[in-house]
Parts: sequence; C-alpha cells; structure tokens
Amino acid sequence: MNIVGFILAFILLYALPCFGLWKLFEKANKPGWLAIIPLVNFYIMIEISEKPKWWIILMLIPGINLLFAIGIAIDFFKCYGKFKLSEWAAGIIFGFYFLPKWGTDKETKFIGASCNPEFKEKHKAHLKKSSGQEWTEAIIFAVIAATLIRSFFIEAYTIPTPSMERSLLVGDFLFVSKVNYGPRTPMTPIAFPFAHHTMPLLNTKAYWDGWELPYHRLPGLSEVKRGDVVVFNYPMDADSPLYRPVDKRENYIKRCQGIPGDTLKVVGAQVYVNGKAAPNPPGEQMNYDIATKTEEQINSKVNEELKITFYDQVPGASMTQESANTLRGYSYIKSVSPKITQGYADDPMYPVFPDKYPKFYVLHKMPDYKWNVDNFGPIIVPKAGWTVKLDSLTLPVYGRCIEVYEGNKLVIKGNDIFINGVKTDTYTFKMNYYWMMGDNRHDSEDSRFWGFVPEDHIVGKALFIWMSWDDNGGFLNKIRWSRLFRGIH
Repeated sequence: MNIVGFILAFILLYALPCFGLWKLFEKANKPGWLAIIPLVNFYIMIEISEKPKWWIILMLIPGINLLFAIGIAIDFFKCYGKFKLSEWAAGIIFGFYFLPKWGTDKETKFIGASCNPEFKEKHKAHLKKSSGQEWTEAIIFAVIAATLIRSFFIEAYTIPTPSMERSLLVGDFLFVSKVNYGPRTPMTPIAFPFAHHTMPLLNTKAYWDGWELPYHRLPGLSEVKRGDVVVFNYPMDADSPLYRPVDKRENYIKRCQGIPGDTLKVVGAQVYVNGKAAPNPPGEQMNYDIATKTEEQINSKVNEELKITFYDQVPGASMTQESANTLRGYSYIKSVSPKITQGYADDPMYPVFPDKYPKFYVLHKMPDYKWNVDNFGPIIVPKAGWTVKLDSLTLPVYGRCIEVYEGNKLVIKGNDIFINGVKTDTYTFKMNYYWMMGDNRHDSEDSRFWGFVPEDHIVGKALFIWMSWDDNGGFLNKIRWSRLFRGIH
C-alpha cells in the first residue's frame, strides 16, 4: 500500500486508540506505556476491571477473539463511568476519537473495578439490571458490533501457508481493510457469527445458503492495484463437493499481478505486464538447485541465517535472491541456480490453467498452449465491458468465467458455442477480474493453476502485521518482535 495510506491507517487503528488507553491506564495507576503492547494492553484492561485473568487466553482463539475483546472493552469502559450502550459503541467503533478524549478530559475518572461485587452494589442505580440481563445485552451488543466491524471495516487474518514467503510468514497476524476496496454487503446473510464457513468441532456448515443476496460493493478508497497484497475468496470452492456461496469460500491471500484489461505473461519465472517486466515483490522466494564442490553439505546454521527452506514435496531449496547471492560466496559452493521449468512440463497432478477444464474444449481437443508455472501466457485479464471472440483457443481460458462466475449456461455442440441457448462466437464480460500470484513462486497455488479471481470474490487489502508468532521458535522466541506493526508492501 502507499505510505500515506499506511500512515493514516496506523494512526486511526493503532496510534490514537493506544494513546487513549495510555492515559486511561494512568488514571487507574497502571503504567501507560503498556497500552502499546499487543495482548498486554488487554491483560491490563482485565486487571483494571478485575475480570478473571484467564480471559486473556480467549484472546488467542482465532475467529471469536474479537467478540471477547469487545467484552473486555465494555467492562473496562464501566470502570470510568461509561454505562450506556451509546458510550460502548463510541469507544469500540470510534475508539480513535473517544479513547483519547476520555483519556485526556477531567470529567472521565477511574471509579473502580467494574467486575468487583462492591462496584456493582455501589453503582447498581446505573446498572439497573440483573447480572443475567447485563450479560445478555453485552453479548448481543458485542456480537453485533464485532460483526459490523468485521464486515464493513477491518478483520484479522492469519497467514496459514508459506505461499507468500518471505514477504509474509506463516504465523503473521494481519489487519485486512474492507474500506480500501469498499466493503461487500452480506451475500449469505444467515450465518453463525464468527464462523466463516464451517462450525468448529461440529464440522457442519456455519451458514444457510437457502437465501443468497446479489453482489454489491460499497464505495471504497481505491481500486485493486498491481502489487497490492489482497485477501479474496478461493474461486475453486464453487465446485464439487463444496459448492460454497461466494462469501463463504475459503480466504486466500496473494499479490495482485494483473488488473482488468492487462495482458500478462510469465517468462523464465519473471512476470511481464503489458510488455514490461513487473517489479519483483520484496522477499520473493524461488526454488534453487545447489551444487557443492565437495560432499560437504550446507549446515543448519547457514540455513537458518539465510532463511533457506527445504520442502519434502518440492526438489531444490527455496530462498530469496539475496540469500542465493550470499550463498554463492561460500567457498564450498559450486553453483546456485534458479530452478526454472523450461518448455512444456505436463504435471498430471498439478496441471496449470486452463488444462483442468476439458468441458470448454471446442471439438474436445485441448489447445497446445505449452504453458507451465515459469513460462505462462500471454493471457488477457477480463475487464467489465470487454468483448472476447470465442473459439477453440479462447474458450478454455474464459469458459469458467462465463459459466461459473457470471452465471450463464454454456453448451458446446461440435464446433458451435451456445450461451443461454443462443448460438454465439463472442461474449461481453459483466465483471472485472484479477490475476493473483504468491511471492513464493514455486510453492504457491495461485492463478497459474486455477485462473482469474472475479471482483465479487475480493475481500480486502492487507494493511500491516500486528503480531507474528513462530511455532518453531523456543519458548522465549515465539514472538517475532521485528515484524510487529510492519507495513505490507
């Protein structure tokens, strides 16, 4: 994202709320600087309100941690005399304004720990509700507020796979903005809160697809641009056996390499857009073949220092170009060469797009595109209003967009193409599409394998890393401190 957008988002989403918490902590005789440390600030809020300390564990549960965060915040607000629903909403939804305001004004004072029985007795005139009623209202409000925040403003996302390394690492926790590209209005409105598509433990659907609303997107700050790191719904979840609605398809995160109307190709693993080499992402990884002068192997310390990864399923070693250049300087290294697939390498287990769509072959013959993961295209990314001529070469590329994503009935009879019962040799697209690729080019399932991402699948833009957790690190090194609050480029 551009630096102005990052600074603005950082100030509104982090700096101003933390400043307000800093001042509020000081009013409760707690060190204000603890407000700037993720999770620690919620622990201090729990201490101030005298909630059970184990509540901090609930903040580590993905998906529903936002609900518990709102519950902690509500009890924290009560410690400063904020008993009204409107005050809770102000502090949670517009915290960048109200938290600093409450922290600096003289009227807002710390009046006691809200979860303490003495506090409840002393301020029962303000509460005026039984404990059960109070909990019920707080939970309902928290669910509604969290749903609105996740749907229309911002959502937390965790990097689950190494497909974006080393730009993004497994265990990075991101904030994803719904505002940048404009939030989608709910498409599957009847769903269980905080469960994306599957109920935890029960492993059943977390939504009812008997009522689906048409796609609509509210105005945003910008369009999707080349180089943006984008979260989107995985298009292939439309197929058997899942048949999921658009907004309930799995969340993926990749880098946008092609926008509507672009002509894109990959030559020797280098992406070209409209005839020009695209900037390579920072931290981009590829697979390399390593040859040593003797039988001496690369030791684990060098692997750790240069962040070299060996995958069981993929031959070679995965690393950045900078690491490869450094490795070449070691005396026992003979060569370090990029593992580039040349010519046409047909892998029946992982065929590249559009090999896996035989139903769109005119005359039942697959065109010999001679494409692979490192040499692909050229291919035109569809744009709303663009009319493509349909023939044996283009239909395998665009047939899925026409039939699956844009909801047409497409039938091939011999050499003739019928769309919604009408014979035709052209099609005009209704939506914009995007081409998404992972930064870890040889360990990423992306558009090279399943094609275009429709605009209605776009979820949001990755803003910055707020926490990074290394499962392989020692007890004292679990948190990657150097990655906290790092912008995503």
